This record gives sequence, C-alpha cells and structure tokens, in this order.
Amino acid sequence: MKEPAHLGRTASAGPDLQELLGLVARGDQDAFARVYDAVCGPVLGLVRAVLRDPAQSEEVTQEVLIEVWRSAARFQPARGSAMTWVLTLAHRRAVDRVRSAQASTDREHRAALLAQTPAFDQVTEQVEARLEREQVRRCLRTLTELQRQSVTLAYYRGLAYREVAELLSVPLGTVKTRLRDGLIRLRDCLGVSV
Repeated sequence: MKEPAHLGRTASAGPDLQELLGLVARGDQDAFARVYDAVCGPVLGLVRAVLRDPAQSEEVTQEVLIEVWRSAARFQPARGSAMTWVLTLAHRRAVDRVRSAQASTDREHRAALLAQTPAFDQVTEQVEARLEREQVRRCLRTLTELQRQSVTLAYYRGLAYREVAELLSVPLGTVKTRLRDGLIRLRDCLGVSV
C-alpha cells in the first residue's frame, strides 16, 4: 500500500483533496490514487462504526470509493470540504446497507410466519361449499323436469349426450337443447357471469 499523501496547501506538498477531486472528475487516475490513500482509512472507520461487520464494512468502503471515482464531478466545494463530502457518501451508503439488511430480515420473518399459517380455514371452506350446494339444489328445482333430468344425468352422473338420449328415449338433438336451456337457466339463477 502506498504511503498516505500529505494533503497540505503548500506548493511543495501538491494539490489538496478538493483539487484532487477536481482532477478525478476529469478522469485522472493518479489523482484518484492519492484521494484513495487519503480517504480510505476514515471511510472504513466510519462504515465499520455503522455496520459493525468487518467484511461488509470493507465491501461498502469499496462501493463508496467507486462512487467517489464516478461522481467526483458532483462535489461542490461551496457546500463543504472534500473530506466531509466523501464521509457523507460513506455514511449514506452504510445506512442504506443497514436498512437493506433490516428489510431482508423483515421479509424473511414475514415469509416464515406465512409458512406457519394454514393455507385455508377449513370451517369456512366447509360452510361455503355447503352454501354453494344448497344454492345449486335450489336452482335445479327451477328447471323443468326434462331439463333437470338431462343436466343431472350429463353432469352429475357423467354420461355422454348420446347416453342421456338413449336412457331418456329421446333424440340426441332434444337432449342437447334441454341441456343448453337448462344450463342457461342455472347460470342465470346462480348469478354466474360469462
């Protein structure tokens, strides 16, 4: 690792951090190396104080330094010092990581709770099924005898149209007509929209 750069304002010491950020904004890699050396330690210290996890702290520090490289042109000296700007980026990124980790934990907790709850309420399902059966029975009673016979044989006993026609001793076309008319009346009675 390079020796830390001395960032005084004297002519012999070279440009200060603010001037270096200006050079970085123009793509100067040597200037970025000097900025990196100057801010890496303070950034890591701040991030570690927020995150407390050394591995994540190093990762976030790298993200912050990449952000400094990419966004150096956004630094505005009138709003504060260069070090303050960099440390503000670091603090924001560290807080974002904490919030992201908390959101992830919350999602996992909610998913675990959902896994423990039953998929349905058995009593409610039984009551609804019973009510639906009663409504179908009531609507079947509104059909004519010929329609009710045709629907019952075709849909409740599973017979084919031809078998229903043979069993009732009526032409196949008559069975189809009875079924169609009966199903239309059932649909209207049950309030089913097509």
